Amino acid sequence: MLEKLDRFRQEAFARDVPPADVERWLATARPCATLSPHVDGPVVGRFGGPLTLPVGAPGPEHLDELHLIASLDLAALPTDATRLPLPHEGRLLLCAHPDALDTHGTAIHLPADTPVEERHVERDHSASDVFAELDAQLLRTGELRLRHDISLPDHDSLVDPAEHPHAGALREAWRQVRGADLHLTKWSQIQLDGYATDEYGELDPVQAAARAAAADHPAHVDVARPEDWVLLAQWHPDIDGWESAVVHWSVARQDVAAHRFDRTDVSMFFAP
Repeated sequence: MLEKLDRFRQEAFARDVPPADVERWLATARPCATLSPHVDGPVVGRFGGPLTLPVGAPGPEHLDELHLIASLDLAALPTDATRLPLPHEGRLLLCAHPDALDTHGTAIHLPADTPVEERHVERDHSASDVFAELDAQLLRTGELRLRHDISLPDHDSLVDPAEHPHAGALREAWRQVRGADLHLTKWSQIQLDGYATDEYGELDPVQAAARAAAADHPAHVDVARPEDWVLLAQWHPDIDGWESAVVHWSVARQDVAAHRFDRTDVSMFFAP
């Protein structure tokens, strides 16, 4: 992580950002975990696979549309890899219907030793549909290995121009560094925790999900404040035609701590 921050400093200095402004920006950094088949850390999960759910339990809403994007072994994930209050055992399933016009999904925690059964889902996709081969492509991508990582803000809605007058140059510097790392993982990665990213960098999807939840349930006393929401995960697909796509799983921190992953909001950025 320190090497990555040093690269960022050099990129920022090359853009004539004063050192004090660079360090003030770095103070906003958040640790995160990058999971990819193309890094050298321990195996902590895999892309795709059959969807297994507790025996006899009802499936999530729109089960027939959901794809298992990744399955994570929480016992294999070091507790210091993220700041999220994740369970220390079991598996975390990241599911999504990554349609640019109708994205939805969920996250599911399967406690260790829970009896499970495979849920076979009949899909009605034409041969030319991008979803027809999604599950097979995810399976071919393989295991997810861990790299301890760091992230910095890259959305307009997160930046106070008065506090960070060089925000534009700093974000350009960070995008240069982040882009180089994405090339190393061949754009095939899951990020846990940290800041969300997308190509436009305007409205933070975590903030957007929090505000939507508050608007949908104004009378609920347990609706978390927007500042208490976190990025559970984001997925960069390594799929032809989806080069700019990013899928985000956003959730209130208190719901992670209480293992209420069914409250996770799933959204997608896509610029064709």
